[in-house]
Amino acid sequence: MPILEGQGVTKYFGGLAAVSNVDFHVDQGEIVGLIGPNGAGKTTLFNLISAAFPISSGEMRFKGHKLNGLKPHQICKLGVSRTFQETKVFANISVLQNVLVGAFFGTPTRVSAADAAREASQALEFVGLTAMSALPTKDLTMVNQKRTEVARALATKPELLLLDELMAGLTPAEVSEAMELVTRIRDKGITVFMVEHVMKAIIGICGRIIVLHHGEKIAEGTPQEITANKTVIEIYLGEETHAGS
Repeated sequence: MPILEGQGVTKYFGGLAAVSNVDFHVDQGEIVGLIGPNGAGKTTLFNLISAAFPISSGEMRFKGHKLNGLKPHQICKLGVSRTFQETKVFANISVLQNVLVGAFFGTPTRVSAADAAREASQALEFVGLTAMSALPTKDLTMVNQKRTEVARALATKPELLLLDELMAGLTPAEVSEAMELVTRIRDKGITVFMVEHVMKAIIGICGRIIVLHHGEKIAEGTPQEITANKTVIEIYLGEETHAGS
């Protein structure tokens, strides 16, 4: 059953269609990958889902609720949370305080200080950052700043989590740990929609993959179907293989 649906989703910047007439869906309990060359429209689609940008035309629904016209905080309170392609943490406050922001402000009901602290602590434990909770976030490595973002998103108690290049810049060992984390998030009952260039991760944990190119959806299918798709190989996978990804 779809938890997120988009029909004819289009976004223009001036005369340029960054996303053009894209139909997509994410079913409850899935891990769905979104891939494509740089500039394909992947992050723009996430920005439309989370209302960072207004949609130009088309329609998106989350659990039957129309998302068009809503503000980012309203969509978060519906149960959609995200991380960002370029990590966006509050650098000068502690890791715990970063996650408390999600616990206090991301849920639809008022939260007590005790409940927010408990939720934040559980999220930090889940991503493996309990020991670093008191550190200034700016002092963390990139991988741990990414995990802080995930913990903050989880503290909003989402039903759908959008992960934008969680594994970019990570070592092979860190990628494997991140793959395990994403799988555990899904096992908690949270649906995952992820933009990723690390094909090992996309093929290893996604049940279905959507491919964008120049803002248009050009393919969709299982990892096996996508890796055998001649068009996808030509415009993307060949490039990634050549780059050593």
